[in-house]
Amino acid sequence: MQICLQDALWRVCSGALYQIMVKGDQDEEALIQAFRPNRTQQRLIKRLWYRNLILKARQLGFTTLICILWLDHALFNANVRCGIIAQDREAVEKIFRDKIKFAYDHLPEMLRTALPLARNNATELLFAHNNSSIKVATSMRSGTIHRLLVSEFGKICHMSPIKAHEVVTGSLPAVPKNGIVVIESTAEGQDGEFYHLTQAAKKIHELGRKTAQKEYRLHFAPWFDEPNYRVNPDMVVISARDQQYFENLEATHGITLDASQRAWYVSERDVTFSGNPQKMWQEYPSFVDEAFQVSREGCYYAEQMTLVRKQGRITTVKYTQGVPVNTFWDIGNSDGTGIWLHQRVGLQDRFIGYLEGWGEPYAYFVKALQTTGYLWGKHYLPHDAGHERQGAVANVSPLKMLSDLGLTHLVVVNRVLDLQQGIQITRDCLVGDVWFDAEGCKEGIAHLDGYTKSWSKHRGTWSDEPLKNIHTEGADSFRQFPQALAQGLMNVKIKPKGIKRGRSGGWMS
Repeated sequence: MQICLQDALWRVCSGALYQIMVKGDQDEEALIQAFRPNRTQQRLIKRLWYRNLILKARQLGFTTLICILWLDHALFNANVRCGIIAQDREAVEKIFRDKIKFAYDHLPEMLRTALPLARNNATELLFAHNNSSIKVATSMRSGTIHRLLVSEFGKICHMSPIKAHEVVTGSLPAVPKNGIVVIESTAEGQDGEFYHLTQAAKKIHELGRKTAQKEYRLHFAPWFDEPNYRVNPDMVVISARDQQYFENLEATHGITLDASQRAWYVSERDVTFSGNPQKMWQEYPSFVDEAFQVSREGCYYAEQMTLVRKQGRITTVKYTQGVPVNTFWDIGNSDGTGIWLHQRVGLQDRFIGYLEGWGEPYAYFVKALQTTGYLWGKHYLPHDAGHERQGAVANVSPLKMLSDLGLTHLVVVNRVLDLQQGIQITRDCLVGDVWFDAEGCKEGIAHLDGYTKSWSKHRGTWSDEPLKNIHTEGADSFRQFPQALAQGLMNVKIKPKGIKRGRSGGWMS
């Protein structure tokens, strides 16, 4: 036994040391079983690198595997720090209780006695025999972390870009070059740090070159890696459209699925996700790009943006000297702000840039505009810009705050009677002479592409209400442009004096 304990692979894979909780069949209570990595988990162990990115289908056991690996590393190596970042407090408590603490409490009694705890709280275990620890939290910034798992990073990026930024700038740099990072998640659309990290890792994989020590190795785990994802095909109707999907998988990607797997896929989509194909692509992808695929069916501007691309109106569109630059803002009650930069040149409406940020003060955006050195026209704000909001000292409206920062020629765009009317005006605008700078408007274009209807589980179809997500500010700020046009606000000559005059000849004049 003593010799076996010196082998990390034996300790993790033998089933002799670590116990885990698994779901019982037929709604039974959770069961306890010895942990033995399945085929997909074994493949990850063999390919584990210094920096790892796992794009996965749901419930393939990667979080459990990494928790066992980190616990084992802390138990059998002195003075190491192992960390797990979870998406929220509830996930922190669940991972610590059901995966870390449970596995430690169910070690063989003799081993647990030899590896005692010095500290045991709701999120951390510190071991008395070697001063190593394992901790679960929503953020980790201080000190060195030798092993780090970021669980469901795609969801963190989607729900809180600010927290995602903290992970990238604070937590990941805390891992030394010879430490190990694992980032695992299902996909959450074509935006955010997880998407960009995945694309970079995918590019390295496709080039077939060796991964540098500080680069991320891509590990992709499709849904059909799970052998239990099968149901009786006699109980599920496969439509002609579904049949075409499976045939395309085989013809294009070489993915051959048997009848029971196809039946499971259709059943899972229709029952769990009420027939929503996009949720199925995200949660149970068949290939890497599908995980980030956006369904055109629910996207408000899909047809219009397709036409924009077909006509070559996403290209190089630079600032034209001497022509005023207008800005169109969304200032939501949430942390997000989006700003489009626009010039009218002849009959063309040219969008030369897009700014966005989360949790930043208005001074941040004013400074960003100031540094461009552009000649400014009007700044168009949403209808609620005049409403007072709670501040640190007093209740002040965004309109007043921007004016106090020296921004002049502020125009409030009236609210449309119906949101769908505003969306239709935007669609009509996009088929007109509207141009985008591909680089300067890259993030904004992604928001127009990703602005989608919410899915009604009750009706099993798209609703008329927009999905509130990371794309909202970018799409709403762009919508101020066609609404301002429709209200005749852009044909009014700029008055010599705005709400508050800037210095003569200055950037805000």
